Amino acid sequence: MVSSEVRDLLAQVPNWSQADRPAAFRTIITTITSSPDPSHFAADLKAVTDAIFLESLGVVATRALVIDLIDALKSLASGGPSADTINSTTSSIWLDVGKAIQQHIQSNPTLATSLVDQTATIYEDLLAAAHESQNSFTDAAKTLAAIPLDSSQRRVTDKYKADLWIRIIRNYLEDDDATSAETYLNKLKNIIHNVADDNPVLNLHFKLSAARIQDSNRQFLAASQSYYEISLSPAIAEEERLHTLSMAIKCAVLAPAGPPRSRVLAKLYKDERSASLEEFGILEKMFLDRLLARAEVEKFAQGLAPHQLATTSDGSTVLAKAMVEHNLLAVSRLYRNIGFDALGSWLGLDSGNKAEEITARMIEQGRLAGSIDQIDRIIYFESGLEASGEKGSGRAEVPVGKEMRRQDGMVQALAEDLERITDDLLVEFPQLVPAGVPGN
Repeated sequence: MVSSEVRDLLAQVPNWSQADRPAAFRTIITTITSSPDPSHFAADLKAVTDAIFLESLGVVATRALVIDLIDALKSLASGGPSADTINSTTSSIWLDVGKAIQQHIQSNPTLATSLVDQTATIYEDLLAAAHESQNSFTDAAKTLAAIPLDSSQRRVTDKYKADLWIRIIRNYLEDDDATSAETYLNKLKNIIHNVADDNPVLNLHFKLSAARIQDSNRQFLAASQSYYEISLSPAIAEEERLHTLSMAIKCAVLAPAGPPRSRVLAKLYKDERSASLEEFGILEKMFLDRLLARAEVEKFAQGLAPHQLATTSDGSTVLAKAMVEHNLLAVSRLYRNIGFDALGSWLGLDSGNKAEEITARMIEQGRLAGSIDQIDRIIYFESGLEASGEKGSGRAEVPVGKEMRRQDGMVQALAEDLERITDDLLVEFPQLVPAGVPGN
């Protein structure tokens, strides 16, 4: 409800000349913001807004009064227009009055084209900030996206665009909307090279946004490398560097097992800072291709984000799938061959057929070297053949019966070694040869 004082002041406006009315409105705005009772702020400022636009004061006078209204709204925040310094009452006032001002501007085509800067300020400093303070991050992102960037009345720099798009990206990511965030990241990629050199902090935000989007899209290997690069930046505090290093380790653990991940794990394991992190235990076991126990995996899962625990198309979680693939690699270091059912038991799977399916996929994708005998239900691991990570590089192109020939060769080598040892003993100790034996 409009306060009686403001109602009376607005009633006197028609008594003022057309030239003096802007000053009269400015006095009313000052009276409202000077009031010790904030309960009428929203209603009073909306009433003044309606009165200003009803008067048709002209573009110049209206622009000046809109600026006064914006400044009056900003003055309600003690520390400036940011989500960290405005309370719920202030944010509600900003939304109510800010939307009212914007609706009046958009309803008048002349004002809409002339007050582009003021429109941008309302969207950016008032409406978006209010949404952010209320944790309505998607609404904040959509509000910022409505800011006009290409207008004959307003020229903006690449830095302004980059700052705006970074803010939009971060808001979308707060609501785990990586798809919308990626749209603006792709726009940012076209101009970041123009501003990165002179704005290291902005470039850092760009890299961090890219890493978070890769993480949200389950591109864990790329995300791990991006996080690790950020962890080496001197532009952030040591605590933040360790946090991004921790994120790099988590993403590396979740990445598909294979040679590319092994290279990333090696880089992280050799970083001296990793030893101080909680994730170092699982990092070390994965780097050394050791089997992981269920308890270790469950403890690691406690520090993961919701999207990192999401269910995949086959019904398992991202973490469970990563752990099964890792343990399969670990088993391949222990055995030359193993039956489907035995492998399924090692991996904690319900059946040997599931173990065969996972093994076949990893071999086909070049993440594991070996072959499968489906008739005898045996998997052969190729210890001398290293998968490169390229599709098809894990398949062992061997003729049927190679394992039998390998065993025959091992038996033959053992017999030849035994014969050689026997001959050496007879030469050294001829008395050991029984009487009547040929050659004695």
